[in-house]
Amino acid sequence: MPILRLIANVDLTREQEHVLELAFNHALRKLDLVDRSDPFCDLLAKRMIDIHMRGVTDAVALAEITVREIRAPKQ
Repeated sequence: MPILRLIANVDLTREQEHVLELAFNHALRKLDLVDRSDPFCDLLAKRMIDIHMRGVTDAVALAEITVREIRAPKQ
C-alpha cells in the first residue's frame, strides 16, 4: 500500500500512522480505486501526507479534504 511505504520515512507516532491508514482507505473507497499499484494512489498518498502535515488530524476530515483537493480543477 503506497501510504505505508511513504510514511515509513516520516516521523509519526503509531496513532498518526493509523489515522493516515484509515484516511487513505476511506479516500480510496470514495474515489472507487481498487488497484493499489495505480500511480494515482501514490499521488493521493503524497497529497494526504502533505495535508496531514498542515495540521489535519481527523481521519474522515483528512480523507474528505484530500479527495476534494485531488478532484479540484487546476487553475
